[in-house]
Amino acid sequence: MPAVAIVGLDCAFPGAPDPEAYWDLLMRGADAVGPIPDQRWDPREVPGGSRGAMTAGGFLDAADVFDNAFFAIAPREAAAMDPQQRLLLQCAWRALEDSGRAPRSLAGQGVGVFVGMMGSEWAQLHLPDHTRVNAQFGVGSTGAMAANRISHHLGLTGPSLVVDTACSSSLVAVHLAVNSLLSGECDLALAGGVNLVLTPSLGVVYGHLGLASAQGHCLPFGAEADGIVRSDGVGLVALRRLEDALADRQPVHAVIRGTAVNQDGRSNGITAPNPWAQQAVLEAAYRRAGVTADQIRFVETHGTGTVLGDMLEARALGLVHGVERELPCAIGSVKGNLGHTEGAAGIAGLIKAALSLRHRMVPASRFGHQENRQLRLADRGLSLLKAPLRLAPGEVLAGVSSFGIGGTNAHAVLAAPPRPEPVRRPRRTDGAVGCGVFTLTGDTPEALRRNLAAAAESIGRRPRGEAASLCWSSNRVKTGLAYRAAVVAGDTVELAGRLRAAAEDELLRAGIAERPGRKPVTVFLFSGEGAACAGMTARLYGEHEVYRRLLGEADAALGPYLGVGVRDLLLAGDERAARGALARPAQFAVGYALAGTLRELGVQPAGVLGHGVGEYAAAVHAGALDLDAAARLLAAHALPERADFASVAGTVTPAVPALPFASTLRGRLLLDEELDAAYWSAQAFTAVHFHEAFAALNESLAPTHVVEIGARIDLLDQLAGADLAEGGRLLAASPGPDAGARALAELVAELYLAGLDPAWEACYPAEQRTLERLVPYAFSAETRYWKRPWASPQLAPQAPPAAAPAAAPRTIAQSAAAARPEDQVTRLVIEAVREVGDYEAHRVTPATRLYQDLGFDSVMLMQLKDVLEARMPQMADISVQQLLPALNSVATIAEFLNEWITVQVAVEPVGRS
Repeated sequence: MPAVAIVGLDCAFPGAPDPEAYWDLLMRGADAVGPIPDQRWDPREVPGGSRGAMTAGGFLDAADVFDNAFFAIAPREAAAMDPQQRLLLQCAWRALEDSGRAPRSLAGQGVGVFVGMMGSEWAQLHLPDHTRVNAQFGVGSTGAMAANRISHHLGLTGPSLVVDTACSSSLVAVHLAVNSLLSGECDLALAGGVNLVLTPSLGVVYGHLGLASAQGHCLPFGAEADGIVRSDGVGLVALRRLEDALADRQPVHAVIRGTAVNQDGRSNGITAPNPWAQQAVLEAAYRRAGVTADQIRFVETHGTGTVLGDMLEARALGLVHGVERELPCAIGSVKGNLGHTEGAAGIAGLIKAALSLRHRMVPASRFGHQENRQLRLADRGLSLLKAPLRLAPGEVLAGVSSFGIGGTNAHAVLAAPPRPEPVRRPRRTDGAVGCGVFTLTGDTPEALRRNLAAAAESIGRRPRGEAASLCWSSNRVKTGLAYRAAVVAGDTVELAGRLRAAAEDELLRAGIAERPGRKPVTVFLFSGEGAACAGMTARLYGEHEVYRRLLGEADAALGPYLGVGVRDLLLAGDERAARGALARPAQFAVGYALAGTLRELGVQPAGVLGHGVGEYAAAVHAGALDLDAAARLLAAHALPERADFASVAGTVTPAVPALPFASTLRGRLLLDEELDAAYWSAQAFTAVHFHEAFAALNESLAPTHVVEIGARIDLLDQLAGADLAEGGRLLAASPGPDAGARALAELVAELYLAGLDPAWEACYPAEQRTLERLVPYAFSAETRYWKRPWASPQLAPQAPPAAAPAAAPRTIAQSAAAARPEDQVTRLVIEAVREVGDYEAHRVTPATRLYQDLGFDSVMLMQLKDVLEARMPQMADISVQQLLPALNSVATIAEFLNEWITVQVAVEPVGRS
């Protein structure tokens, strides 16, 4: 079968909050099993007669932590959600980031979501109390929502489903995702599983089945193995067809060569393993993968540590792998470290195997030194891993098994990731280091600060090297949220330092960060001869391939008419490019190439202005003059007499600028006026009206950013006192004659902070556009949700203030005659919104949007209407259809209600009770 690549992953297991910590735990052979936390239950409350009552397990340290505001989920809804759904949401985001994609960029795409889960103990805990069941709790306890929430909040439109095959659920989910990819049903899939141990009930069941470990540990294939211990876990992998991943140059953790799923059928009992079925599922997976058993170097087994389970799994493995082979097949099980993560067990094993293949090292199997000799592993061609196994160079294959207690078996064949093709990095002769723009976004200023600090710490651990590939990766992955940060750096040491400084910025610590509300309005000012200088932009030519290409285009256009190459003059530092007849063509070439470079970087001008010779480049970029025509005019101006220039100008095809064009000849904006022979003849020999032209451009467009296009700053100095739009900025594409690629990067960074979405592809040469894995998004850990009560379906309205003894009760409409109704109504709407969602006070203001900022849904909207009706009886006559158009923000609701109240005041006598 065609192969599937694991391009991204994320996980959290006991003692390991992320993949890096998970690998560290495995390599250290650490034990993540411990006492039952007070947050779960008190073991003393479990009846003493219950067999197998749990006394230990593997528990996540922060299963109650959830950054609900990041996903625009109301606190009340978050409190009602199964924590498994919360864990999966954050895990999905980080897995997609790890795959090299900005999760928000996938909205509307057919990405599949496949989740394995063994039911919901959260629902078991709370469904029996009917007095507390409400709409949010009903949705929050539904198993299908574990996958559906991911699809909903990220806007993914591919298959979205939850599968429950007990302990094999998550590996079966991977199997389904692989088949979905290979059938063309989706092009990217998230697959994995989750498990949370919230009650002692299943542990008691295991005790009655004789599966629970009395010693509180799983000892896979161990002589003293006596059963399982339950554990938490969550893990997801991002999958793509291998050919697609390689075509996009995505890093690959490992390759899935084949998967298979089958069932025990009729066996000794529904919970009894069937070794013949286990043998069959391994053989089926190997057939699909096109491999033979002797090629499998190691298997991450189901390995629960139950006496019967280990014996039958060893028999099945031996039936398949007990063939003539150079080395025995190494086996191990992560359950020795974590315990049994049940619905997440398959993904725990898959991620362990994938990391082993990527690192080319298989961790030892904890308790492997206590091997049960009665299993005769060596006789069966097997070897229990007692020490880490270093994998040989070349292709390495591995197997992963996961078996459900009801008989559904799954197996996957993995291969080491293909070696990426070496990237050809041209040798630099100018000593320059490739720089880039490192971008980060967060949903709040504090989130931005937190992630800047995390990125600085992570990059600071890297050896010194170029930062461009890291910057390119951040542009692909770390964009899409409301608040933005951007720093320019040449190497990793500088990058870490600048990120650290940005995180410690006093304004950011005070909660002030860049949150662009609209795209920047940028105008280009093309410098005249005053900006010309010898050797101008020579450094930029050596450092930026886009500028290099465009300057070559201008040189090729000018050469036939000038008889000399302006590019060679510029690079040689020849004074003729700064003074004399060739200065104007040289300045044009620089302006043409600089503006073209910015446009390819995604900076599109809203309008243009050219000073003197700069007007030629402005006209070209406004679409009123083609490059060849501009070259003819410039050569004529540089070499022939005035009469000859007019003759050449007559050959130019007149055209109207496609952009607002501020003419320094006319001192105003041109309105549907052609730049014809008469215009160019006058322009070449007439004084300029720069300030008048800029004033017209500024008044018409109110630009937020004015960018001078020239070899050095000239025109901006003349605009120091200009009346720009509030916050307007004066910027230069090349601040000085020695400016290089860094200056352009700084310009792009500033415009990005203002709302520009640059064309990042053009910011880096091909050899720097290599994805590197970045530290995953650091979610807020400030909000926690656990077994707290939530509101009943009918949200109780707040009691109105007590009326003065002499006054009769008044409705809001009657109060409007004596008070400012806007203030009172807005306050009531804010209070109602806060009550419905259980929001903190700072989250709800008049400008707060119900859908985008608070995550309101149809259920919450109906609850809001009920609360408002209880506080404002006049609303009883308002239909849902009438209210819907006003449900954009708190302010729009208040405005609608004030209009409604105004009508009531007009018809209702004041003082009526």
